[in-house]
Amino acid sequence: MIEGFLALYIFMLAAFTGYEVISKVPVILHTPLMSGSNFVHGIVLVGAMVALGHAQTTLEQAIGFLAVLFAAGNAVGGYVVTERMLEMFKSSKGQ
Repeated sequence: MIEGFLALYIFMLAAFTGYEVISKVPVILHTPLMSGSNFVHGIVLVGAMVALGHAQTTLEQAIGFLAVLFAAGNAVGGYVVTERMLEMFKSSKGQ
Protein backbone atom coordinates (compact mmCIF):
# COMPACT_ATOMS: atom_id res chain seq x y z
CA MET A 1 0.00 0.00 0.00
CA ILE A 2 2.87 2.37 0.76
CA GLU A 3 4.36 1.63 -2.67
CA GLY A 4 1.12 2.77 -4.31
CA PHE A 5 1.18 6.08 -2.44
CA LEU A 6 4.85 6.53 -3.30
CA ALA A 7 4.13 5.91 -6.99
CA LEU A 8 1.22 8.38 -6.86
CA TYR A 9 3.43 10.95 -5.13
CA ILE A 10 6.17 10.57 -7.76
CA PHE A 11 3.58 10.85 -10.54
CA MET A 12 2.14 14.04 -9.05
CA LEU A 13 5.61 15.57 -8.66
CA ALA A 14 6.52 14.66 -12.25
CA ALA A 15 3.26 16.12 -13.59
CA PHE A 16 3.71 19.38 -11.67
CA THR A 17 7.36 19.70 -12.67
CA GLY A 18 6.58 18.97 -16.32
CA TYR A 19 3.82 21.55 -16.38
CA GLU A 20 6.04 24.20 -14.81
CA VAL A 21 8.93 23.51 -17.19
CA ILE A 22 6.78 23.50 -20.34
CA SER A 23 4.86 26.64 -19.36
CA LYS A 24 8.14 28.60 -19.17
CA VAL A 25 9.26 27.68 -22.71
CA PRO A 26 9.05 30.54 -25.25
CA VAL A 27 6.66 30.02 -28.17
CA ILE A 28 9.49 30.01 -30.73
CA LEU A 29 10.97 26.88 -29.11
CA HIS A 30 7.78 24.82 -29.11
CA THR A 31 8.51 23.11 -32.46
CA PRO A 32 11.98 21.83 -31.48
CA LEU A 33 10.62 20.89 -28.08
CA MET A 34 7.79 18.95 -29.73
CA SER A 35 10.32 17.03 -31.84
CA GLY A 36 12.30 16.15 -28.73
CA SER A 37 9.21 15.09 -26.87
CA ASN A 38 8.27 12.77 -29.75
CA PHE A 39 11.43 10.84 -28.93
CA VAL A 40 10.25 10.53 -25.33
CA HIS A 41 6.83 9.34 -26.54
CA GLY A 42 8.59 6.59 -28.47
CA ILE A 43 10.32 5.47 -25.28
CA VAL A 44 6.94 5.50 -23.49
CA LEU A 45 5.57 3.27 -26.24
CA VAL A 46 8.41 0.80 -25.79
CA GLY A 47 7.82 0.81 -22.02
CA ALA A 48 4.11 0.17 -22.54
CA MET A 49 4.90 -2.77 -24.82
CA VAL A 50 7.29 -4.20 -22.22
CA ALA A 51 4.62 -3.80 -19.53
CA LEU A 52 2.07 -5.52 -21.78
CA GLY A 53 4.52 -8.34 -22.41
CA HIS A 54 4.89 -8.94 -18.66
CA ALA A 55 1.14 -8.77 -17.97
CA GLN A 56 -0.32 -11.94 -16.50
CA THR A 57 -3.92 -11.26 -15.53
CA THR A 58 -6.67 -10.09 -17.84
CA LEU A 59 -6.83 -6.71 -16.07
CA GLU A 60 -3.09 -6.19 -16.49
CA GLN A 61 -3.35 -7.10 -20.17
CA ALA A 62 -6.24 -4.67 -20.69
CA ILE A 63 -4.36 -1.84 -18.99
CA GLY A 64 -1.21 -2.70 -20.95
CA PHE A 65 -3.14 -2.73 -24.21
CA LEU A 66 -4.64 0.68 -23.44
CA ALA A 67 -1.17 1.99 -22.55
CA VAL A 68 0.21 0.80 -25.89
CA LEU A 69 -2.77 2.23 -27.74
CA PHE A 70 -2.54 5.65 -26.09
CA ALA A 71 1.26 5.80 -26.35
CA ALA A 72 1.15 4.95 -30.07
CA GLY A 73 -1.54 7.57 -30.67
CA ASN A 74 0.47 10.12 -28.74
CA ALA A 75 3.67 9.44 -30.69
CA VAL A 76 1.98 9.45 -34.10
CA GLY A 77 -0.03 12.57 -33.27
CA GLY A 78 3.13 14.34 -32.12
CA TYR A 79 4.87 13.64 -35.41
CA VAL A 80 1.82 14.79 -37.40
CA VAL A 81 1.61 18.05 -35.46
CA THR A 82 5.37 18.63 -35.78
CA GLU A 83 5.21 18.05 -39.55
CA ARG A 84 2.33 20.50 -39.91
CA MET A 85 4.15 23.11 -37.86
CA LEU A 86 7.31 22.72 -39.94
CA GLU A 87 5.27 23.13 -43.14
CA MET A 88 4.38 26.64 -42.00
CA PHE A 89 8.06 27.66 -42.14
CA LYS A 90 8.68 26.42 -45.69
CA SER A 91 8.94 28.93 -48.49
CA SER A 92 6.20 28.95 -51.13
CA LYS A 93 8.62 30.14 -53.90
CA GLY A 94 9.26 26.66 -55.29
CA GLN A 95 5.59 25.93 -56.00
